[in-house]
Amino acid sequence: MKKKLILFALCAFICASCGTVQSIIKSSFPYTATLVIPASSATGTTLTAISQGNSFDQNFAKNGNNGARVSDVHIVSAKMVATIPSDFNIGNLVSAKIYMAKANGDGEVMVASRTDIGSNSGNNIVLDIDNTHFLDELVREKSVRIKMVYQLRNKISLDASLRVVLGITADPTK
Repeated sequence: MKKKLILFALCAFICASCGTVQSIIKSSFPYTATLVIPASSATGTTLTAISQGNSFDQNFAKNGNNGARVSDVHIVSAKMVATIPSDFNIGNLVSAKIYMAKANGDGEVMVASRTDIGSNSGNNIVLDIDNTHFLDELVREKSVRIKMVYQLRNKISLDASLRVVLGITADPTK
């Protein structure tokens, strides 16, 4: 039994260090962030919400992540979902732009946006992606910062939490 456990651990280690496996992991598990819009936010002005983005690698990898094993990383999908309150109408926003950066704010890149949010959009929307930038350097960071620049259409009575889900794709390093 002990030999099987050691063999399994060795196989898992070899697979985890493989670039192909890392590209599958990076492509399968999105970056997520919860951004808060305070009830005190003014309408008609450009506002900002910032949060730390999380990914599978950052949460579970022993030494940060294995971002060095992948390349040609870019956004393939972006979605925003209201979490608190769950019935928050994202249509209260006129527009939203999502940026990804290193934890200190360096290397900021716009990855998604929506400039035409309908007033009755409901509690989730799909964002338009900007996949013109490679995010190789950002996925190699131990943590990333997700920033939303937004404009409110209507005054809100409660703080609203929005979860941003950024799907990426990656190729194994050659």
